[in-house]
Amino acid sequence: MSVDVTRTPETPAHPRDAASASPDAFGTFFLPGPTEVRREVLLAMTRPMIPHRGREFEELFARLQEGLKAVFKTSRAVFVSSSSATGLMEGSLRCAPPGAVLALVNGAFSSRYAHVAAACGRETVVAEVPLGQVVPLDEVERRLAAKRFAAVTVAHSETSTGALTDVRAVAELAHRYGALCLVDSVTGVAGAPLHADAWGLDYVFTGSQKALALPPGLAFAVASDEYMRQAAEASGRGLYFDAVEFAQYAAKNQTPNTPALPLLFALDYQLAAVAAEGVEARWARHAAMAAATERWTAALAARLGRDFGVLAPEGARSPTVSAITVPAGVSAERVVAAVAARGITIGGGYGKLRERTFRIGHMGDHTPATLERCFAACDAALDGLTAG
Repeated sequence: MSVDVTRTPETPAHPRDAASASPDAFGTFFLPGPTEVRREVLLAMTRPMIPHRGREFEELFARLQEGLKAVFKTSRAVFVSSSSATGLMEGSLRCAPPGAVLALVNGAFSSRYAHVAAACGRETVVAEVPLGQVVPLDEVERRLAAKRFAAVTVAHSETSTGALTDVRAVAELAHRYGALCLVDSVTGVAGAPLHADAWGLDYVFTGSQKALALPPGLAFAVASDEYMRQAAEASGRGLYFDAVEFAQYAAKNQTPNTPALPLLFALDYQLAAVAAEGVEARWARHAAMAAATERWTAALAARLGRDFGVLAPEGARSPTVSAITVPAGVSAERVVAAVAARGITIGGGYGKLRERTFRIGHMGDHTPATLERCFAACDAALDGLTAG
């Protein structure tokens, strides 16, 4: 008797299921990462182990490449790292050509990119704007024209503020002045439109626990031909996050190091769901959730007569995460706690925004319908906190 070991008896045969079969099992967790993971995806992790240097793994890896290339909109190999996205962030700098780095900073995670650049021994020049804003393109060009830079770092979707940067325009400016464009799209990829090849992004990375709606522990990146050409000549690029080695092993449908197999099984399952939905449809769903959050925030402000708002300006708002500003006299930390008491998890403000904002992660496998549960809990909590 043959036994199908590709899934447990409980794991469904059809991966496309926008939410769990139980209406009470999904739709309570709205952090901007890690995001809520469907039970079916978690069950996919229980498959038996396989050798990671054998034919079965190579077939799995080839399948993963097909799905990831569609997500990144690339024809090039997608690096698969058993690490957090910070690993590939550091790798992007260690493998970049020598020279100064221009870091565009508009929040905690773009600031982290600048910190990592400095920790890697790079001369790092910071172009910083107030939290919630994006660095104006004319300021980017002014900086690039004034000094020779090897690379520009930028956060596509700044998770701490919900601001969305036009990384295609940044890449065009970087190339005009002979620099590479390195992109943190941790809360962008699979939720916000991104075309790695067509937009000329030299290195773009993400993590598994954001819009891909997987558990933490995997990171993915795509590098341009020009980046790879220069990486091959870079000294001190290290080993574990070496882009050259990632590419060499990907050509053999393998990973350089022992991979986190259970997470790859979950990725395999989830990429089938992403393909069934369609990447463009996934982007549209995220845009719809962001729009719903904006409408809810405006309605909340009108109903309570208080100054609630979305931190990021119109036209520069991420489709995956919104930072909601609270009026004077309202503690954002108390809002998060009051919502949690109603069975819903949302994100607190990050860093300097801790008391000024709370964050709603509307990404992954959530829908406008599941988001309504979050809004209802927030409404009830805020009614209680602002009464009288």
